[in-house]
Amino acid sequence: MKKILVTGGLGFIGSHTVVELQNAGFEVVIIDNLSNSRIEVLESIIEITGKRPDFHKIDLRVKSDVKAFFNSNKIDGIIHFAASKAVGESVDKPLDYYENNIGTLVYLLQEMRDKNMDNFIFSSSCTVYGQADELPITENAQVKAAESPYGNTKQVGEEIIKEACNAHNLNAIALRYFNPIGAHDSIKIGELPLGVPQNLIPFVTQTAAGIRKELSIFGDNYPTEDGTAVRDYIHVVDLAKAHIAALQRLLDKNNKANFEFFNVGTGKGSSVLEVVQSFEKVANKKLNYKIVGRRAGDITAAYADTTLASKELNWKTEKTLDEALESAWKWQQSQS
Repeated sequence: MKKILVTGGLGFIGSHTVVELQNAGFEVVIIDNLSNSRIEVLESIIEITGKRPDFHKIDLRVKSDVKAFFNSNKIDGIIHFAASKAVGESVDKPLDYYENNIGTLVYLLQEMRDKNMDNFIFSSSCTVYGQADELPITENAQVKAAESPYGNTKQVGEEIIKEACNAHNLNAIALRYFNPIGAHDSIKIGELPLGVPQNLIPFVTQTAAGIRKELSIFGDNYPTEDGTAVRDYIHVVDLAKAHIAALQRLLDKNNKANFEFFNVGTGKGSSVLEVVQSFEKVANKKLNYKIVGRRAGDITAAYADTTLASKELNWKTEKTLDEALESAWKWQQSQS
């Protein structure tokens, strides 16, 4: 049984990926410092899968702790989620973001080099494309200058991995996520934003639940059909399964280069107002929202061309926007 390390494995995407890994027969080790997650998620993973992943509370910024972990654990592959991810916060705290997102990545890759390990999956982002010149966005699209320190950590992270693969005979895949939403069908795990949500869907569900007074929609004068920004919203379980497919590709030595990257989305764009309408339908509830000014740095539209991921990873999304929003709403209700 292959032993896979999942960093940030108690977070939103990490916890869903741990579930899919265990369901697929992998032995899972989780590293998480609980800075943006909760230890209770571990029990939820056990309830869903009937298996207990090996959990280590480690801060990956502490190099000696990272080294000690790898000295006592033999790992067959790493899926690296652990990172700070709030765009706005990254503008205010750029050095913290570079330390947490870049420093920890370097420490992991150094251990892989020193222990002759292989198989690295990197949690990247469609932010690397900025406002793409053409839609849908293919992997051939130009990587634009980053709009934020967070976005830059994903671009620089990919460059570091690529150079490490060339120098040290590693194999890696970067998955460029679009917008993950939703919750597991069991409604035992889902998105748990600590403090004010940075993403649209938790704000939608918290507004519907009465936790927030109203939802602010940032701009209705974009050059889109209804004037609101368009994004590609992917169900988190579909995204988790993409990680299993990418990992299996490396384990089976089916990769065509030592560093590959794939867009992971649905291939369909939905506007903010379309999301609101879909949510109102599945929740059978009117949402209190208002239109406010655009946010700095927000792009007009981004949605994926998923042809390459479908062909090379033999993966495609299965769940609809309605299903994702319905699960997100059930998850929100389970939290109150």
